[in-house]
Amino acid sequence: MTTSNSPETKSRRTLLILVIALVVTAGLGLASSIYALRRARSASASSAANANVIRFAKNPEAAPAFLLHDINGKIVSTADWKGKVVILNFWATWCPPCREEIPEFVQLQAKYKDKLLIVGASEDEDGPPKVQQFVQRYGMNYPIVMATKELIDNYGGVPALPTSFLIDREGRIVQKHTGLYEYEVYDREVRALAGLPVNARIETFEDNGQIFLKNAANATELPDVDFSGLTADQKKEALHRLNAEGCTCGCKLTLAECRINDSSCPISKAAAAEVVKRVRAGQPEPDPPPATAAPQPGAQPQPAPKT
Repeated sequence: MTTSNSPETKSRRTLLILVIALVVTAGLGLASSIYALRRARSASASSAANANVIRFAKNPEAAPAFLLHDINGKIVSTADWKGKVVILNFWATWCPPCREEIPEFVQLQAKYKDKLLIVGASEDEDGPPKVQQFVQRYGMNYPIVMATKELIDNYGGVPALPTSFLIDREGRIVQKHTGLYEYEVYDREVRALAGLPVNARIETFEDNGQIFLKNAANATELPDVDFSGLTADQKKEALHRLNAEGCTCGCKLTLAECRINDSSCPISKAAAAEVVKRVRAGQPEPDPPPATAAPQPGAQPQPAPKT
């Protein structure tokens, strides 16, 4: 007969406690795993939902008209674009991401040849012969024109390559993509603009510089610019200054335009924060540096006054 305090009884109790602890720990681990799995699935579903969102400008502007000869001598004109979805792609042979996306554009053009026209605007400076060799090597099945300064300026400037403008069947620019984008992004957008079934939700946005930088003056928010704590009048004043003051990073844009065009620019970010700080403190806008008068033709330099 064993007593409650015998070594054998104590051993059984210890073993029972260990078994219960292991069961509880396993249960908690299983619960945590199930919770983590559900969260991962939820996050994945949310990511997939966001990936299937198409965004087009609600106030699209007409694509600036142009008429150019492609590298084969054929005329390429915006007058012939009506009724088709158009991707106007600014690129160059020396641009690695441009070369990476060319096979995707070739595939898109072949897939939607009756509904889509891709036009490549090459910014190469070596002339059509070199570009033509490149086009043949990559099997580019869409027209290529040589980008002129006028063409680039008419489309608001193209500070980075590749840059693609998406144009709807009515000849209006509804989206702009700068940099390398996945094939599926263009595929969904082309299908939506062509009136084909698409498994995506379409949202609209006001073009406040996302497509044409000149519309940055209409923006009420700017990337990484903190307007909190400003009154409505102060915010209006800050936006006015940001659209009037130029960025010194070399982009030749206003601070507002630079923030929209390149949100990673540390110079415009710091300068914009300083503008908001001055407005918040009620400090007046600094006077511009005095202009240096250009010497008149034939004028002799004057000696410095003696002191």
